[in-house]
Amino acid sequence: MSRDWIKWHDEYEVPGSSLARRLEVVRGYLRPLLDRPRRVISMCAGDGRDVLPLLPAGSRAVLVEWDPVLAGRARAAAPSGVTVITGDAGTTTPYAEIAPAEIVLACGVFGNVSYEDTRRTIAALPSLLTPGGTVIWTRAGESPVRSLFADNGFTELAYAEPTDARFRVGMHRLDRAPDPFLGDVRLFTFV
Repeated sequence: MSRDWIKWHDEYEVPGSSLARRLEVVRGYLRPLLDRPRRVISMCAGDGRDVLPLLPAGSRAVLVEWDPVLAGRARAAAPSGVTVITGDAGTTTPYAEIAPAEIVLACGVFGNVSYEDTRRTIAALPSLLTPGGTVIWTRAGESPVRSLFADNGFTELAYAEPTDARFRVGMHRLDRAPDPFLGDVRLFTFV
């Protein structure tokens, strides 16, 4: 992973930037789901700015971030009940303590992995979710993400595709029985 993720995250601070706008869409989808304490997984969580400010007291969450600086920022902002792991979000192992969760955030994942990894990750999400659990995801540009969710028993609840930006944000609910959780399953590897 050669990208400077600290510098990339700096764009969140630029009002009107694509990342700042994407963050508002993600938070807009997430806010109504956090009407009471929830169990939340955040893959490639960065500094946790999408979920940490919104978590109601009593929630449990696991945020996984590879970059130690970003993970440290998330850890410093995390309330009680939140575990921040500096490690590989691309395997199911870090989610064992919280799965099944009611909400999974896969923001910043699908635009940085291969199609096969995207397919494999979406197919595995039912093993991380409760019945009726929700996934919020992001992706830059065109992709088959929406149809992959449909193929794996999810119903689309919302989708944002601004005409003046490349980002896409989707929200899908699991509308079939979840799969059993399996530890140490490879979901994705950043390219």
